[in-house]
Amino acid sequence: MIISPPFLPTAGLTSSDPTVTDPMMDAVDEFELSHHGLYPIGFDRRWHCGVHLVPNDLYEPVRAIADGEVVAYRVSQKAISDGQLDAQGKQVANCNNGFVLLKHSTDTGDGRTITFYSLYMHLLDIATLAQDRPRMGKAPADSSPMELAKWLEIDTGGVQAGQGKKVYRKDILGYMGRNHGYAHLHLEIFMTEEDFSAWFEQQGHAVQLGERHPVQPTSTDYWGHTYFVIPGGTTFAATPPGQVDSPYFPPQSAGTLGATSSLYVEAWFHKGQRYVRAWIDPDGNGKRTLLTPEPVRDPCEDYEYNLYQRATDLYKACPSDGYELLRFGRILSTDSPTLPEASRATYVAVPFDTAGTLGYVDVNQRAVRKLSDADFPSFMGWRKVDNSNAPLDAVGLWDIDKFRQMIGDTATLYLSERSPEFSPDDELAAYMRGSDEARAVLKGFVCHAVSEWDPANNGLRYSGLSASDGFFGRRADTDPDGYGKFLGFLSKLQFLDHTALGGGKKLWFFHPLSFIRHFRKCAWIGRQEVSQLMPAHAWITQEGQLRTSIGKKLSGTEVTNRISPHLCNLNETIRKYSIDSSPERVAIFLAQTYIETDRWNTLREYGRGAENPKIPMAKYYSVFYGRGIMQLTWAGNYEAYGKFKCFAKNDGVYEGDARVTQTSKHYWADPTIRDAKGKIIGVKGVIKQWAPRYNPDALVSDPINACDSGGFYWVWKYYGHARNINRTVDSGFVVATIDKVNKLVNGGVFGYFERFVFAWYARNIFTDWLPSDVELVVATPRRTSVRVNLSRPKL
Repeated sequence: MIISPPFLPTAGLTSSDPTVTDPMMDAVDEFELSHHGLYPIGFDRRWHCGVHLVPNDLYEPVRAIADGEVVAYRVSQKAISDGQLDAQGKQVANCNNGFVLLKHSTDTGDGRTITFYSLYMHLLDIATLAQDRPRMGKAPADSSPMELAKWLEIDTGGVQAGQGKKVYRKDILGYMGRNHGYAHLHLEIFMTEEDFSAWFEQQGHAVQLGERHPVQPTSTDYWGHTYFVIPGGTTFAATPPGQVDSPYFPPQSAGTLGATSSLYVEAWFHKGQRYVRAWIDPDGNGKRTLLTPEPVRDPCEDYEYNLYQRATDLYKACPSDGYELLRFGRILSTDSPTLPEASRATYVAVPFDTAGTLGYVDVNQRAVRKLSDADFPSFMGWRKVDNSNAPLDAVGLWDIDKFRQMIGDTATLYLSERSPEFSPDDELAAYMRGSDEARAVLKGFVCHAVSEWDPANNGLRYSGLSASDGFFGRRADTDPDGYGKFLGFLSKLQFLDHTALGGGKKLWFFHPLSFIRHFRKCAWIGRQEVSQLMPAHAWITQEGQLRTSIGKKLSGTEVTNRISPHLCNLNETIRKYSIDSSPERVAIFLAQTYIETDRWNTLREYGRGAENPKIPMAKYYSVFYGRGIMQLTWAGNYEAYGKFKCFAKNDGVYEGDARVTQTSKHYWADPTIRDAKGKIIGVKGVIKQWAPRYNPDALVSDPINACDSGGFYWVWKYYGHARNINRTVDSGFVVATIDKVNKLVNGGVFGYFERFVFAWYARNIFTDWLPSDVELVVATPRRTSVRVNLSRPKL
């Protein structure tokens, strides 16, 4: 899933704090109001299933959170009035009823399609926008991340169906307007009952949303952070067995978890380090105490960057399986691991007491449950709220006492005693404003409720207002038409009856920012997103100081046909090797595969290692020519991958290429001697027999290996006295980074300038970066610039 918040302020692009994993969401979280528009409670204690966001910049564009289809929208020439009068007795135009409703469908895993909706309400009217930000130039016909589309600048005269309109993530939908005079964007994310069941209750993939005691998942759905649920009585070692003086296990402390306790551990990788947080439930009653107010970095420096070497040293029987144990806490790639059961002990450092003491525990034990964000663990705050447990009073309004009982707040009332001066509305509002803890709990609520934008729900939702003791009932003598006027005003805002979502249907609502933050941890590329993975302008000129696009283009169908057969394996590779821990990693990794595979046109090097005067090295690497998505080359690299995967020996015929036999000998690496100008003047390398090692063609004949070998190379590559290309990628998305990655992958020769084009294109697709135009010029370190065209392929 590729998703981002509706505002993308520049301040959210980076953070100086090395422990911050999502600075953009941290920045946008600050825009959420706590004094009105709280999710999922309104100021009148009715359901309010959205949030109110106010960016620092009044004209920070409102953007689509993900690729989607327009379900309905409304653009208004002018603001409307809620009935408020000014000093001259005229109605004040203090409300904006513009909105866009989008439908999104994408994948979170193999066969895991999720469909959800996003609503952007109270978008600014045309007149005010034209006055404050007059357009310079012609409006684009289609939506864009740079400008508001023409169809969003024309008064619709009411609710308009989407009529097949599509938008991409980051496209501008409008600007924040007002409601009742208060500037804000009202944002909602919801699912229909059918879509909710299809994803959360899918057979074989059921999500344990709201389960207080989750069991070990049987599916391989995994994304985001890893969670360990460690039972009472578990022992923690100062040093794992047999690891005294090991550089991988700096001495910690021994201990034992109380018999009635449960320990909950969250673990994740970020920029090369491993971090953990932990909570303890000492009595098993569900009340957890946070042991680590701040994330604790693993005592082993560069834990993630060194994961390949750690797996190789600790799991010699199959380093690849060991790598997964260290990465996920379990082996996800196969039901029949090569690594013997007795060799799967996985000791990791976790805090285990109220002092935050670290000790090592084997999380491979069956008693330790291994979860991830894909499981929506209840101990991270996720909870279903519906008719069976919603803290509502007899008339369907939120009740402060029931809510506090629900969240376990048994302290003295926020208001020391109830007073007739305070209405239940005031009391609940004051409590929410004064309790950070309560507002944090609400962010995990997944609520089954009806929409306030569906007029079919007005009778149920607002009937109490006209009762004798209701707001309008008490004013019947002075304002007999008050309730009718109120419903008339509502009709100018509501719209769901113009869609298939109306008619009083219940929906499943999420705190929008919590939903976005959560699913940003899922980097699985959906089938729906494949067509835009590579640029339309995928070829550039080969001469001159400015390289530009040539006429040849890729179509969306071509991109889909080339990548789709490998998409699942590619996603699993990105997940396995922690490339998914940042969108920048994903973008730069994929950009390299585009040129290595000739835009995913082949997984074999053209020429297959035949002697070629234009490729002088081919005669030396021969049958060990480039294969897979990163074009692994040379027998030495093939050998390293075979050891990592623990491939079986081949004592028979090598199928597929007569150049490799049981007796054939080959160069393990570049054997040439070169002069100062790079010309080959001799050979110094020694040839060695390849047999009985595996068939090198396995890197193509097995589609899993074709992708996995690329991820292996990425983390195995040795340079600067260390391994892992992610070290360079994590230094920032700048020209110097791409230059260095180009050299690490291919020596900085073949496709050098194309790699910049692909990197900047992928940056736009995957990250929160906002380009200034559809075309931009990138100056490379070689005194040659490239003009990057960010246009997506046409379907």
